[in-house]
Amino acid sequence: MQENTDYTKIPVGDLVSEDYRRADIFKAHGIDFCCGGKKTIGEVSTEKKFNIKELVRDLNELELSAGRKALDFRKWELDFLCDYIVNTHHSYVKESIPKISAFLEKVVSRHGNNHPELPQIKHRFDTITKDLAEHMEKEEKVLFSVIKKMYQAKKENKKLERPHFKSLSIPISEMEADHSDAGKLLAEINELSSNYTPPAFACTTYKVTYLNLKQFEEDLHTHVHLENNVLFPALPNLEKEVFI
Repeated sequence: MQENTDYTKIPVGDLVSEDYRRADIFKAHGIDFCCGGKKTIGEVSTEKKFNIKELVRDLNELELSAGRKALDFRKWELDFLCDYIVNTHHSYVKESIPKISAFLEKVVSRHGNNHPELPQIKHRFDTITKDLAEHMEKEEKVLFSVIKKMYQAKKENKKLERPHFKSLSIPISEMEADHSDAGKLLAEINELSSNYTPPAFACTTYKVTYLNLKQFEEDLHTHVHLENNVLFPALPNLEKEVFI
């Protein structure tokens, strides 16, 4: 994009899809680029109070900065993108949940009576883990499986019968709703933990717990962005091309 680009008219998710380095700028300004990626900066500015001139300045400075742009995931083949999401982000979630859950259990047992936010954090994380386990299973066994078959059919110039759910918009809507729910719960955990800032007296386990929760949230932001703003928007055209 050029320096005089009118960023206010472009969906936030599209800007991040083009250059993932912009995600850090949106985070710094408190803008949701994953679940809220369909909104333009102009629309977001009417909902949240932030300095839009500073935001545009930061985006322009990034555009002019030296260095290679981040990967443009939109250029990846969709079957590869599905595998990447599973092998990178789903695997991370599955590996992280038992570890974080164990840390939370220990921290709550030791400090929960004096810090009521800790049981609340644990309750929300437990909800997220249950919901994400079901969510990822549906994606891996159903939605991603269908997408990969569709993409293979496109490459082979073949047609497919429609799946039992008739339109991909149905499971996509369900997945996006799940993403929104998880995002809200993580935002609440972020607030309860004062942006994952442990108290001065915190032991090593306390600090490591908050650090892992922060990393979990950051990974989920990328995970949801790849699905909501890169993978899912590419599917309507693919659906038209391959389904009878």
